[in-house]
Amino acid sequence: MQKEILIISNYFPPEKGAAANRISSLAEAMGAAGFNVTVVCPLPNYPTGQVFREYRGKLSAVESASFGKIKRLWIWPSNSANKFVRLLAMVSFSFSLILYFLFAKTPKKVVIQYSPVFVGFTAVWIGRVLSKKIILNVSDLWPLAGLEMGLLQEGTYYNLLQKMEKFCYRNADLILGQSEEILQHISNIENEKALFLYRNIPDFEVYSLGERSPFAEIKIVYAGLLGMAQGLLGICQRLSFPKSVSLHIYGAGPEAEKFKVFQKNNIFFYGEFERERLHIELQKYDIAFVPLVKRIYGSVPSKIFEYSRLGIPILYFAGGEGGEIVKTESLGWVIPVNDFEALQDFINNISELELTRFPKATVSQNSMHTFNFKKQFAALITSIENV
Repeated sequence: MQKEILIISNYFPPEKGAAANRISSLAEAMGAAGFNVTVVCPLPNYPTGQVFREYRGKLSAVESASFGKIKRLWIWPSNSANKFVRLLAMVSFSFSLILYFLFAKTPKKVVIQYSPVFVGFTAVWIGRVLSKKIILNVSDLWPLAGLEMGLLQEGTYYNLLQKMEKFCYRNADLILGQSEEILQHISNIENEKALFLYRNIPDFEVYSLGERSPFAEIKIVYAGLLGMAQGLLGICQRLSFPKSVSLHIYGAGPEAEKFKVFQKNNIFFYGEFERERLHIELQKYDIAFVPLVKRIYGSVPSKIFEYSRLGIPILYFAGGEGGEIVKTESLGWVIPVNDFEALQDFINNISELELTRFPKATVSQNSMHTFNFKKQFAALITSIENV
């Protein structure tokens, strides 16, 4: 008899980004492992804050997928900077989730993507009421991450989010964390929970590593969300690029409109590409840039695993556990977060000789050897079946 499992996520393709890719890969792998998977998610709206054109006017949608089916529920979307407006958007999907659980037949085991906090809390709460086995996938330490980024302040609202966070940990049967720091944070709160390190490792074939022409311009690339946490616009405003070095930017998000009109020597913006096309485009580049405005406890940017798998050495400017990974696995260069003087010095002095420290083939081999999706997934399935 085919095993059934439900996955709840606030993000899912055709939305782009690490969260959507993570859950999509998990669903596909579970389908291949013999599970009948149902993914429940909002009507796609991220990162624009508007329901995608093909879904507008719908209250819900059901789609067939290779792993099972996708159930898309109504949401009142927003990418507003106003935290109360964003809260309303999260609550709207939480309301749809409650209705879904009340009227749909659901499997015994449920994987819940946490965060956003309100969505995770709602799913855990109703899952517990209905006696589900809950597998909680924690990819960010909200509300702590919001506090560290300056998006939240300590007070009544923050304390409420902390209580919801602790409720989710306390009522989960198995907790997945994408970093060692996340698991340590959770164990400090719930020290008897079953924990599993589940990094956001991509699962795709690498067909070409793209050789560069010697003595050519050194091309640095950023591809991903253009948001407050990454702070790429501010970084570009502070840096200058010599004639021999250029920065090429792909992505969407709150800062995208500003990049469309941003002008500075040797900085180029291309907008958002589909993931498959982007992988082909990335072969043109010599270095992949991974920044964060500040070190966020628990955060390990997923770009580390994607870029390195493609053989592109990492220029890491984000601090924390991610920097240790880049150093330990010889995936590229690490510059202390917010040390703009050191970053500018790196850009001014990067050379052909320096690039030979991290050949593309070696970076790709190091990444695929250490971060093996299939090995990690096999161990995960064993843990889920034991829940």
